[in-house]
Amino acid sequence: MARRRAALLAAATLLPGCSWLTPPATSSGVALPPRLTAADPAAGALWPNPAWWHGFGSGELDMLMAEAMAANTDIAGAVARVRQADAQVRIAGAALLPTLDLTSQATRSQTGSVNTASITGVTSRRVRVTASDRILLSASYEVDFWGKNRASAEAAQQSASASRFDVGTVTLTTQAAVANTYFAMLGAQERLAIQRENLETAQRVLRVIRDRVSVGTGTGLDLAQQETVAAQQQALIPPLVQEVETNRNSLGTLIARPPEQISLRGGEFNRIAVPAVRPGLPAEVLARRPDVLNAEATLAAANANIVVARAQLLPSITLTGSGGWTSLALETLTRPESLIFTLAAGLAQPIFRGGALRGQVQLTEAQAAELLATYRFAILNALVDTENALVALRQTTEQETLQANAVRMAERAYAISEAQLRAGTIDIVTLLNTQQTLFSARNTLAQARLARLQAAVGLFRALGGGWGTPA
Repeated sequence: MARRRAALLAAATLLPGCSWLTPPATSSGVALPPRLTAADPAAGALWPNPAWWHGFGSGELDMLMAEAMAANTDIAGAVARVRQADAQVRIAGAALLPTLDLTSQATRSQTGSVNTASITGVTSRRVRVTASDRILLSASYEVDFWGKNRASAEAAQQSASASRFDVGTVTLTTQAAVANTYFAMLGAQERLAIQRENLETAQRVLRVIRDRVSVGTGTGLDLAQQETVAAQQQALIPPLVQEVETNRNSLGTLIARPPEQISLRGGEFNRIAVPAVRPGLPAEVLARRPDVLNAEATLAAANANIVVARAQLLPSITLTGSGGWTSLALETLTRPESLIFTLAAGLAQPIFRGGALRGQVQLTEAQAAELLATYRFAILNALVDTENALVALRQTTEQETLQANAVRMAERAYAISEAQLRAGTIDIVTLLNTQQTLFSARNTLAQARLARLQAAVGLFRALGGGWGTPA
């Protein structure tokens, strides 16, 4: 009892200085602005719904999203990591409970000896049989005096939370990739159709010039120049066909299907709607971003690991006990005199580990400092990402409107120049200029529309998509 009191007193003297076990509360240190600069201050928040891609009005896109959510390999891997993290929580939490072991043992042994009587000449054999039966229940428990085991369990729980947030990040990234790749395929189809129309226009003019040359009102130079234009327009078709097929095949990776099993109709590029979405306060944006919450949970796990590492420097108290029955005969096993038990308490204080324990403390503290920087970066990146997405959607919308007007004017100018060429009132150079302007304007419009669609997807992704929103 005297030794026990001395040990407890020695441990108690350490308590006042153990506030250093728990690191101080950490803050990102990032001052959030009152509102997003690129957001319309007069408009209220309109957050994405869980199935935000339905707003584009494409049945094929809805089908691709459903397949990606069910079969994407990146999402499946992230979900498996969540199960691993949950198992780690269970393993770490087991240290907070005592361990129990039941042991039963039954032994039988036989020994024999041969004795020979020298007077009578008679040989005798004696056999000795020994039996022993034992049932023993043993328990061991480490007193979590410094909170080491609780901190270890907390670190595992925070890591499991980070894994769940990672699933959200992977899912959101996959959804955005499916939408962007599908729109890129539609954009390539539209540019391919435009290019074929441009080729048809160039060939129609080429036929007019050939007719003029045949009647002597055109020159060989005019014919050669238009033949060059037609050949150039035809040479632009194969790269666009390749782009269509490449994007279609890329969708196979996202929906976990081989390319030969993918059949997409497409052709609805100009019918895709751009759904409205508006952000709220910056703090609300951060709360909807799984990557920010993942960084926060990972930092919390690192802080808990600091407690674990620091507690390793302090004494550990272990209680052990065992009890059961042992007897030389099975029928007397449960009698009171067969009862046995052992109780023990131990205290272990690390003395010399070559600096390994303090090195582990320094390692965990440095890891937490790194993760704090990562957390700050995640916050800043989320704000910058959202601002950029807002600017991109606004500017690409304006660009598409202006470019559509430019195409209308180019088509009108080309129609006039073609009619004048047939009437012989302009030369081929004027026609070539208006022709090239029209071709370029059409392609630029298709690219501007694709940029607007992908900017809308970027804004949905920057606002966290539908992650965390109840369906």
